[in-house]
Amino acid sequence: MTHMEITRRKFVVSTAAAGGGMMLGFYMPSALAARLSVNPWERPSDKDGQEVNAWLTIDPDGSVTVRVAQSEMGQGPFTAMPMIVCEELQCAWNQIKAEYADANRHVRSGGGRTGTYMRMSTGGSGAVRRSRVYLQQAGASARERLKAAAGQAWGVDASQVTAKDGILSSGNRSGTFAEFASAAAGITLAEEPAIKTPDQFQFLGASVARLDTPMKVNGTATYGIDVRLPGMVYAAVEASPVPYGDLVSYDFDAVKDRPGVIQAVEVKRDEIGGRAGKQSTIAIIADSWYRAKTALEMMPKVWNNNGHDSVNSEDVFAEAHAKSKLPGGEVVNEGDTTAALASAAQTITNTYQSNYTPHACMEPMNCTISAANGRVDVYVGAQNPPGALVTVAEEMGIDAENVYVHNAFLGGGFGRRSRNDETRQAAAIAAQVGRPVKMLWSREEDMIQGKHRPYSVGRFEGGLDANGNVTALKVTVAAHSLTAHTRPSRIENGIDSGVLRGIRDTAYIVPNQYMDMHMVNTHIPLHYWRAVNATQNNWQLESFIDELAQAGGKDPIQLRKELTADEPQYQNLLTMLQEKSGFTTDLPKGMGMGVSLSEEFSTPVAHCATVSVSRRGQMTIDKFVTVVDCGHLVHPEMAAAQIESSIVYGLSYGWTGDMTIRNGVIQENNFDTFKVPRISQMPEVEVHFSLTRGDTWGGIGEPATPGATSAVANAIFYATGKRVTKLPLSHADLSWS
Repeated sequence: MTHMEITRRKFVVSTAAAGGGMMLGFYMPSALAARLSVNPWERPSDKDGQEVNAWLTIDPDGSVTVRVAQSEMGQGPFTAMPMIVCEELQCAWNQIKAEYADANRHVRSGGGRTGTYMRMSTGGSGAVRRSRVYLQQAGASARERLKAAAGQAWGVDASQVTAKDGILSSGNRSGTFAEFASAAAGITLAEEPAIKTPDQFQFLGASVARLDTPMKVNGTATYGIDVRLPGMVYAAVEASPVPYGDLVSYDFDAVKDRPGVIQAVEVKRDEIGGRAGKQSTIAIIADSWYRAKTALEMMPKVWNNNGHDSVNSEDVFAEAHAKSKLPGGEVVNEGDTTAALASAAQTITNTYQSNYTPHACMEPMNCTISAANGRVDVYVGAQNPPGALVTVAEEMGIDAENVYVHNAFLGGGFGRRSRNDETRQAAAIAAQVGRPVKMLWSREEDMIQGKHRPYSVGRFEGGLDANGNVTALKVTVAAHSLTAHTRPSRIENGIDSGVLRGIRDTAYIVPNQYMDMHMVNTHIPLHYWRAVNATQNNWQLESFIDELAQAGGKDPIQLRKELTADEPQYQNLLTMLQEKSGFTTDLPKGMGMGVSLSEEFSTPVAHCATVSVSRRGQMTIDKFVTVVDCGHLVHPEMAAAQIESSIVYGLSYGWTGDMTIRNGVIQENNFDTFKVPRISQMPEVEVHFSLTRGDTWGGIGEPATPGATSAVANAIFYATGKRVTKLPLSHADLSWS
């Protein structure tokens, strides 16, 4: 029983068949199912369709395949991107298919922002807001070229040809897009057509059926973890438990005769940099991952921790708290904060502490590589496929044009899968194995070796006049610098203004502000997280804004309105939040409502959370009412789903999850110790949109994350009278009498 081949799909099917197990009910029209391959990297359009431009092809049956350059990790680009093209192209939605754009083609054409597909890195809530214009242009250009081709065939000017639902017509003549696709491909327009403005949209803004839903419901969608290749072997890996340690020795002889074991492979730590480099790693190669993992666990190893084994959470936070009381590197200096605080009728001071937190993606990190005859094929779920391609080329010493990334569906990303460190590690292993190899991290490896969101300690001091108006704000943040880890060249004079993200860039207008920072870095690797630094900082700022409101005798929403008086977008947002939530501070003891305000990626978000806290301190989050202004909506239901996802993701670090360091090692290595909210803990979420429209196009995947914990923390105060100053909230004593 040591060699079993069971996939998650087999598990679903077998448990359902056994009765009393799992049963998933769904409806999957065959027409919809055929519009997206279960292997999203497959490009049948290359052989079946006529390419009109790099973004779309038209098949003989009239179907239109849109190439999607953004990675699908649940946020919906396989639906949203084709919708944008469809709006301009004027085909019917049921004619649309989707496939991933070719990363190899993109790199061959220059890569980066100049390559064929403009932008293939998914992050920064930018799928729609950064891609919309050129996707609209691609659809509009293809439409006009099709019209021109039909006009030439019919002897009429293109302006006399109309396009609708995949049909071209002029007078009593008509034809399908497919009939004119080849001719259209050869037409060069004198000038590119203007794209539609939002007031002209006829399709965008509709909540159509997502193209990726059926295969994800029935389990046929291929994630990186699902890839199987002929002759493939498996690699289980273990990096230094203390990051940036080194492997001193290992005893492969102790396990080499175990069933299925093939070889041991060592990967040396390199000095490419914290963002791109490899950790010191030992891998066991076997004919199944279970056999490889078992042998790896049994094999004796000795590690050199390079001095990092003296790092403990308590010491890190103690140093950060001490630094927060000292002058730091200046980031913001407006007015005369020192004088304003000295003359204030009241001054309020408090210090808040945010924790490190992992990405904890549902799908652990993995990568499958096959190298033969000068060609390397990489199967992975990557947020940056061209980056993965270049990484493998560098590591294996071959030309990038000979590397092909087959991007799978991503079982969670949130920034983690934009780093490509697992791809580099897999390439280093594959180079020594000489046959197709799947490298898969265990959950424990995924948690310990994750690239985490930084911790932060913020000391806040505010001044109020006799009427409770905020006259001064002074903030000192001591934190692990994300920039120092990912882009150290951007650090000048020891200052990383990003440490104050979510505080220094709010819409609040305070006449006297001073903000400075300290870098208190550790050996823990960092990377971009959902909403980056704003998550650890917003709850600190928003908790303190509530403290100022209470001290000044003001309603929390009213104070936020006063601080954003010159911002109509925020005024509308807060007014709608008040109306939809019925916010009040007058609730029975044990119940509370709390609000928060934030903006990330050009999208302001206002939350109101309602909580219940028992006398013994047991908290239930009853409801979230959230108001969002992203300017425009492509797909309202997907947007609302992203807001809901952002809320639960924010609560996973703010409410339930923690990360602690003992002797240099992260202690929470699975979901029994790193807690995420369970289904039974998920609050009711009500999402509303207050849309500015006009030229505003904000992101949607991340902006609701920062304020989720903030609203809950403020609600806790009104329920219990206690102000929580350290995360996670679950560690606080919330009991009351």
